[in-house]
Amino acid sequence: MKEWFKKLIFLLSLPIFLASFLYAQSARNSCLSCHLELEGSLAAPAQSFSRDIHAQFGLSCASCHGGNPLKEEIEEAKDRSFKGKFSRQAIPQLCASCHADANYMRNYNPSIRVDQFELYLTSRHGQAYKNGDLKAAICTDCHGVHQIQRANMPQSSIFPWNLASTCSRCHSDPDLMKPYGLATNQAEDYRASVHAQALYEKKDLSAPTCNDCHGNHGALPPGVSSVANVCRQCHPSQAELFTQSPHKKAFDEARISECEACHGNHRITSPSAEMLAGGKQDLCLQCHSSDSSLYQQASKLREKFNSLQNQIESLSSRLNQVKKKGVEMSEARYELQQAHSFFLEARNLIHGLSFPEIEEKIKATSDKLNLVDNVVLAAEKEIRYRKTGLVIATTFLFLLALALLLKVRERRNRV
Repeated sequence: MKEWFKKLIFLLSLPIFLASFLYAQSARNSCLSCHLELEGSLAAPAQSFSRDIHAQFGLSCASCHGGNPLKEEIEEAKDRSFKGKFSRQAIPQLCASCHADANYMRNYNPSIRVDQFELYLTSRHGQAYKNGDLKAAICTDCHGVHQIQRANMPQSSIFPWNLASTCSRCHSDPDLMKPYGLATNQAEDYRASVHAQALYEKKDLSAPTCNDCHGNHGALPPGVSSVANVCRQCHPSQAELFTQSPHKKAFDEARISECEACHGNHRITSPSAEMLAGGKQDLCLQCHSSDSSLYQQASKLREKFNSLQNQIESLSSRLNQVKKKGVEMSEARYELQQAHSFFLEARNLIHGLSFPEIEEKIKATSDKLNLVDNVVLAAEKEIRYRKTGLVIATTFLFLLALALLLKVRERRNRV
């Protein structure tokens, strides 16, 4: 190969080698390479950091802990900028040094909020932190440390179906909660609720979990005057009806928490007619005597609701049976769905205590159910007719076959 050609190749390759060298220098992280050779708690941060959101955006160990990760020797890597391990008291300020800086955060996510630390200081956690309580929850207790995930990632500790477990790490610990006089059964109650059923079983990510009611960085328990406003965020229809009801004034005067008084807080179960007067979960007796006219009206409503519920379930079962036997019932199924919608509207109107409106919806439900019942009866009659026809046809064919058999035998005997 000619000498000039070798020089040309060398000159062309030089920038590539230089770029590779510079990249290797910039990518070198002696913190990780050293800690990966260690064991236990000293190795864990290095093993998990590659999955951390900060690492994915190009931040390194030095971004928080300081030091010079380009140096191999420990003494040189831990230079004057090295901060080492942070105390619990220092961590919120450390996180806020970036997350409360709008100009800095704009480089990574222009839409991310930068008031988390400010809100945190207004929360029950933040107030305890300001008072020097080292047991108060801080950023890393909820978000993790070296394996922090995006909030919308299923592996994140604050993803909706993980959040209750994250909160319960503290709030289900009797020893930790005892000095604050807080109960420790919230997580257990929540998991038995209709909200948890929607979140965990139906995978409905819009179903409320801890932060939807209490807030996240500014977490505080809703007060008597504000809990209805919190529930209103998901249940506006019920809240509007209650505002127009006679209960509203009575509850305000007695300082009774609106929604919570009947539905509870963490263990919110699916509403049913049994919550009305005379039911298994009678709530009316909390305020009304059993011989009052309003109590008697509510008791009659409960009986009507239970009757309609039983009709709906019975018709649904009968429709399924008819469909299995080959009769087209899509229109009847649609009418039953309409009846069920009217039924739910009637039950929902309980929040407004307008008895004429409730009775109107009950009648609309009953009319629809009667219509469906007539269709199902006709279908069941047709099935019986088909079955009778099938029996007759089968008997006729059997007798015909028997006659042919006898005729064949007779002819054979003659032969």
